[in-house]
Amino acid sequence: MKEIIKTEKAAQPVGPYNQAVKFNNMLFVSGQIPLDPATGELVKGDVQQQTRMVMDNMKAILEAAGMDFSHVLKCSIFISDMNDFPKINEVYASYFPADPPARETVQVGALPKFVDVEISCIAAL
Repeated sequence: MKEIIKTEKAAQPVGPYNQAVKFNNMLFVSGQIPLDPATGELVKGDVQQQTRMVMDNMKAILEAAGMDFSHVLKCSIFISDMNDFPKINEVYASYFPADPPARETVQVGALPKFVDVEISCIAAL
């Protein structure tokens, strides 16, 4: 059975989608961008600050589904400039201190609201 996961502790969707959908023991988290859930505004600053906001939003969504980063099986990272990869990777790695999930990182032409980074994930209990 499909369950919609919503939390005020993470950025609200900027389009016709949900923060996450849980199906049986699987969780599909939509791409998160650096929107501050408290203000609804984009996080300004360097790509590391933006990545931290993205990961904090993802953490809040995982928690709303009764999970944490240890449940993440796969992440997809979309970035606007591959030169930012080392900085993004440094922040991302701090959320997965052991046994990180599978992932890919792709440079794209543009992201929603023209942010520098967007990350989605799939998790399971």
